[in-house]
Amino acid sequence: MSALSRLFGLFCLMICVSGGADATVRLKDLVEFDGVRGNDLLGYGLVVGLNGTGDGIRNSPFTEDMLSNILERLGVNVTGEQFRPRNVAAVIVTAILPPFARAGGRIDVTVSAIGDASSLLGGTLVMTPLNGADGTIYAVAQGTVVAGGAAVEGQAAREVRGVPTSGTIPLGARVEREVDFELSSLSRVRLALRMPDFSTAAQIETGINQSFEKRVAVMTDPGTVMLDLAATGMSSPAHALARIENIRVAPQTRARVVVDQRSGTIVLGEDVRISRVAVAQGGLTLRVEEAPLVSQPNPFAEGETVVVPRSTVTLEDENQVGLAELYGGTSLSEIVAGMNALGVAPRDMIDILNTINAAGALHAELIVR
Repeated sequence: MSALSRLFGLFCLMICVSGGADATVRLKDLVEFDGVRGNDLLGYGLVVGLNGTGDGIRNSPFTEDMLSNILERLGVNVTGEQFRPRNVAAVIVTAILPPFARAGGRIDVTVSAIGDASSLLGGTLVMTPLNGADGTIYAVAQGTVVAGGAAVEGQAAREVRGVPTSGTIPLGARVEREVDFELSSLSRVRLALRMPDFSTAAQIETGINQSFEKRVAVMTDPGTVMLDLAATGMSSPAHALARIENIRVAPQTRARVVVDQRSGTIVLGEDVRISRVAVAQGGLTLRVEEAPLVSQPNPFAEGETVVVPRSTVTLEDENQVGLAELYGGTSLSEIVAGMNALGVAPRDMIDILNTINAAGALHAELIVR
């Protein structure tokens, strides 16, 4: 058994053991309160002060246009002037206006180059309005860009680490307009489950009603629980939601097996079960090696130089382990133990799980990404 397989088995076994008991989760981690949500903001701006890593003006004419507009608003006449700065880059600025954000507060922004700039490291974002979906300006961003990558370039080589053309400005935008939302005027509010499930919604309904010792919550569908704020008897809706969001319930989820083919990651839920099935894992390796020889005549002799092909072909069949049987109702830990008994690496386990599912023996939802 390889070290990678043993490590994967231990990891999956830890997941199974930790999830064996009915773990309770706070309600705030399971639901969204209707109306309490953020809003996406978008802006188009200019980053200046770059060390020769900005946009090429010929390849990004929109950068020159915007720079000209900014300079003219500042009283600098550049009409008809030819300037080719390499320390300026056009960027898209994005942010999320959190719920209940007040005027004067600050939020984080993300800055991403849209031209051919090679790095935003050390640049400064010039004052940029951030608009909502309705076209209204809700915030204004400005500040020094913190880029997470680095780029080094020479005459014959270039090395890039991370993504230097994207960065953030912590608390780089100031809120200028608030989103109108009167929580105190609500008499009813919906709790929207992030993962809709009948059993989880029923437990949320029961948990809330037991906490208030009366019927204040009603499950309307697997993704929604309706809450009567007036029936809670609390002094305000905010006090009622503060009490409700800390109620703990044990969520129920469908049995799932999630496979990421790109990284070879496999995550198996606690409730995954399989029917009785036999699994054999092996490999067939075909190796072809080419080692051509050069044949040439002796010095001053007649003839020509030719290349003589020389091939070596080997076929190897890996029959280290035979057939392993997994019995019906097998749990997660037993699945992992059975796979590790075959010496199966995580990437090989992806094919085995897919084949077991095709045989109808995997009683779980198989999600391949």
